[in-house]
Amino acid sequence: MRLKRIVVMISGSGSNLQSIINAVNVGEINAKISGVISDKEDVFGLKRAVKENIPFKVVSKKKSNSIDKFNTENLLAIEEYKPDLIVLAGYLSIIDEKIISKYRNKIINIHPSLIPSFCGKGYYGEKVHEGVIDYGTKLSGATTHFVDEGADTGPVIMQKSIHVKDDDNAESLAKRVLKIEHEILVKTVKCYCENRIKVIGRKVRIS
Repeated sequence: MRLKRIVVMISGSGSNLQSIINAVNVGEINAKISGVISDKEDVFGLKRAVKENIPFKVVSKKKSNSIDKFNTENLLAIEEYKPDLIVLAGYLSIIDEKIISKYRNKIINIHPSLIPSFCGKGYYGEKVHEGVIDYGTKLSGATTHFVDEGADTGPVIMQKSIHVKDDDNAESLAKRVLKIEHEILVKTVKCYCENRIKVIGRKVRIS
């Protein structure tokens, strides 16, 4: 089976990127990370790419004169790496509709809650966990899903939950959810690269 080519898009430390790198290196994921794209310069995730000799590009929204230019540069960067799969691993910029249309059901995102709870506009990073704590829910977790034109509205692939402890705060909850993110993201990418995922409407089936 031909190795799938993966592009990983990041905005920060790249711990989810590292989980994919580790799984690829030990053969758990039958794929090659063909490139890393960051929307920010000088983030630690880029150092992870350098260490593994993975090509990378920075497509900065701040340095683009317009959102159209940013979206065009992003598409060109993605196309250069010829991906079979695009993974948004803590990527905080909005993916343009043209990219979504071209790579329909080939873009996976990891979100640190149980979608459809605590997701969508305004729910990212620490704000997700603050929302969970403030609301007083008993369960949280992480979700992998395909990306569509909405915010966290694409078909759900995998989810895993954990109990919210009475003494949890946003920081402690985030640390425990991050471990789940790494786990289900690797499983999701592995299944995708083994052609075991099918999308039927809003339903995702894994064989």
